[in-house]
Amino acid sequence: MKVKYEDRLKQKLLAITPDTLVVGVDIAKNYQWARFVDFRGIEHSRALKFKNRKGGFEIILARIQEICKKENFAKVVVGMEPTGHYWKAFANWLEKQDGITVVLVNPYATKQAKELDDNSQTKSDKKDALTIAKLVKDGRYFELYLPHDIYAELRGLSTTRTGLNKRKNALKNTITAILDEFFPEYEEVFKHPLTGKASRHILKSCPFPKSILELGEEGVTVEIKKAVKKTVGRKKAGQLVEAAKGSVGVDYGEEAARLKLRLMLEELELLEKQTEELESQMESALEKTGYAELLLSIKGIGVVTLAACLGELGDPTRFESPRQMSRMAGYNLVEDSSGKNKSGTKISKRGRKNLRSVLYQMSLTMVATNDEMKQLYHYLKTREKSPLRKMQALIVVSKKILTLIHTLAKKKESYDPEKVFGTVRREQFKAAA
Repeated sequence: MKVKYEDRLKQKLLAITPDTLVVGVDIAKNYQWARFVDFRGIEHSRALKFKNRKGGFEIILARIQEICKKENFAKVVVGMEPTGHYWKAFANWLEKQDGITVVLVNPYATKQAKELDDNSQTKSDKKDALTIAKLVKDGRYFELYLPHDIYAELRGLSTTRTGLNKRKNALKNTITAILDEFFPEYEEVFKHPLTGKASRHILKSCPFPKSILELGEEGVTVEIKKAVKKTVGRKKAGQLVEAAKGSVGVDYGEEAARLKLRLMLEELELLEKQTEELESQMESALEKTGYAELLLSIKGIGVVTLAACLGELGDPTRFESPRQMSRMAGYNLVEDSSGKNKSGTKISKRGRKNLRSVLYQMSLTMVATNDEMKQLYHYLKTREKSPLRKMQALIVVSKKILTLIHTLAKKKESYDPEKVFGTVRREQFKAAA
């Protein structure tokens, strides 16, 4: 059952009772600021600056215990912003302390709310800590989830893979830029210069027109056969020589460019080897979740993308409904309306960017390989009333993927094409056919 925003806010407000001490903490690399308020927002004790080390954590814990004893607070809620990575160590340490609940506050909410107290845009860690505390006492927070066990491993592996892919893409873009400058005709011979063994070997040994012309067709053929044993070597060699003869690439600074190109190719190959090792680890970790066989029964979902998805989500059964998973991804719809002026809706994007990225990759694959998702995608784009654009339809497919993951994990069932859509959706498909 869908829980309305107003109901969720009410539940959070009711959790902050008169005997609750609310602590707002502004996180930084070396020192944090903490402010202490009650359920009405009245401060108790002076602001505290403490170091981002165990000694500093023990200092704030002692202050919390002192205030609770003096003012008869029975519960403690500590709020902080999940910005960067400095908050994780403190949140993890607090979770292990008895009687303390840790919650998170959206940084955007802090930015919007901090002007309410003094009508000033001035930012300070001390001021922000109080703003965070007041947002928490007003119910403007969300629950903390720090993945443990295998889901922590999956998230770490997924994050590392994302970083490796970014570096690989940056290298590929730079290599392409070098070719565009020195040998722009190269891609006419090798359509995908960084995917084939022959092309990579040529880029390391004789990447530019001058070196290709010096070797001639026979020499280039020999180089290609060092990488591949196919008969296409002579044909490609001839094409390269012809392209080199008419090249408009620059002819200065070639030695430095050749060295840069070789070093970048070597780095790219290292990153590819590391990615292969990483994806093997992701596959092993996915098996340990207990959901691999069930969720991989969904046609179109791959091992690596599923592992990355669960790394971002955590245990899918911890969610009460797929809508919570969609909200976590930032797929909840928002509307900008005022009086008679109404705009269209769009997704909030106030969620995990990496989760949206992996869901996008999954949806692209599934609309091409999964008959049910292909049917849904086609219907959404071609329906008579309010047809969706490509990206909008892919978002709907992504949300459907989350629903499938949640349902199969909860029910411990394998994928059944007959159960993917309910009666209403089937009738829509039938009517549109």
